[in-house]
Amino acid sequence: MDLFSRDRDEDAPLAWRMRPRRLDDYVGQQALVGPGKPLRRMVEGGAVRSMILWGPPGTGKTTLAEILAAESGAHLEHLSAVMAGVKEIRAAVERARALQAQRRSTLLFLDEIHRLNKSQQDALLPHVESGLLTLIGATTENPSFEVNSALLSRARVHVLTALSEAELVAVLERALQDVEHGLGRRGIRVEDEVLAILARAAAGDARRALGLLESACDFAEPDAEGGERLPRPALEAVLGHQASAFDKQGDHYYDLLSAIHKSVRSSRPDAALLYIARFLQGGGDPLDVIRRLTAIASEDVGNADPRALPLAMAAWDAYLRLGDYEGQRAIAHAAIHLAVAPKSNAIDQAWKRAKACVAAQPRLEVPTYLRNAPTKLMESLGHGEGYRYAHHEPHGYPAGSAHACWPEAVPRERFYRPTELGQEKRYAQLMAWRAQLDAEADEGGA
Repeated sequence: MDLFSRDRDEDAPLAWRMRPRRLDDYVGQQALVGPGKPLRRMVEGGAVRSMILWGPPGTGKTTLAEILAAESGAHLEHLSAVMAGVKEIRAAVERARALQAQRRSTLLFLDEIHRLNKSQQDALLPHVESGLLTLIGATTENPSFEVNSALLSRARVHVLTALSEAELVAVLERALQDVEHGLGRRGIRVEDEVLAILARAAAGDARRALGLLESACDFAEPDAEGGERLPRPALEAVLGHQASAFDKQGDHYYDLLSAIHKSVRSSRPDAALLYIARFLQGGGDPLDVIRRLTAIASEDVGNADPRALPLAMAAWDAYLRLGDYEGQRAIAHAAIHLAVAPKSNAIDQAWKRAKACVAAQPRLEVPTYLRNAPTKLMESLGHGEGYRYAHHEPHGYPAGSAHACWPEAVPRERFYRPTELGQEKRYAQLMAWRAQLDAEADEGGA
């Protein structure tokens, strides 16, 4: 069934009515649809290839499939992996064969492709391989783990990202101005600040942003110019406490981020959660919190708990995949772990020392034995000569100051100084043991 053939009447939700019909109207994903980019070139060439669109909800996967089908002149079959079985796939294949006889191609849009079981994927595979069906799969899950390798090898994966605040504001402005499909006939005036609050609350999801706008406009008030106005206090009914937002450029915004950082650094999980909740309820961007937590993982926790950075990155990924409501728990998860974890700023201090050393040594050169020797000339110049392969050495460590990997003309300095806290205590012990091995090797060599 061609999704573009469906009626976009006034009773349909605003998000449905505002789906773009052309690639030029599509907002976001410029790395895929911008000039000269892969999907744009497919449309211009009139030949769409099998692909899997991987990204969080509300990033335009279904809309993109509709546009690719419409602009390439192909028939679009739409199946959901939640509802479709082998029977539905075979029926779509038969319709594709009938259209092939009429020299018309078929695009099969398979929503939530990660939910297909092995037998369903096997039923689909030969028809994708033969070219009878051009597959466009959509998923919020990593296709490397959820789609079998045979099917994955026949479809290129394109990654879609959550829309930025500016892109969401553009989507909302278009909906307010569009007379035919949007809210343009009502002449609703909305301040930039209100649009920004709605965009932040949508957390990268265009569908959610349009839904929030539509709900908010139910509270629009008549104005003196014969149109309507959406006042900021009306957002209370839609966003609750998020309507008491603060200026993103104002002091309060950054004071809260500072309070979050310092609470985590001070190992106070309850205080950290308090400030995170206030920040989000005020309309703050949840991604700003995740970015700050990720920085804390290296700056303030470091190797005292090496799990901190992977956990922060996992929370970031989980938020983008789950959406705002459920994703907020992932933010809380990371914040609690980082606050409770042992703390060390040894990585931060080591990096500062290294940068200062390099700034003071503008002519720093790599020792000859560490240089690559891809040609005979470089080999004849001694590149790589004397290098000791660590895995062939006792304890996996080439002991001795002669193999310290340090530039000859630069005074030795110790940048990384592990603490006695958490896992870093073990790092300190390993470094001390290796220093002893160096001393013994140097003494033996003497």
